[in-house]
Amino acid sequence: MTDLWPLVLGLVLVLEGLLPLLAPGSWRMFFVRVAAMRDGQVRFMGMIATVIGLALIGLSELR
Repeated sequence: MTDLWPLVLGLVLVLEGLLPLLAPGSWRMFFVRVAAMRDGQVRFMGMIATVIGLALIGLSELR
């Protein structure tokens, strides 16, 4: 299991880097909008992303 961490981290970095690489203007505008949100809204987005990520991890463990 520990040998998967570099792979997982690499995949996260690739996915995080795609939008600024392909559409830097849209990426910048997204962060301007997020910076203008209230803390509760940002936390809600983080919670949704976390739940989806945990669900995907859980689904992958079933295989």
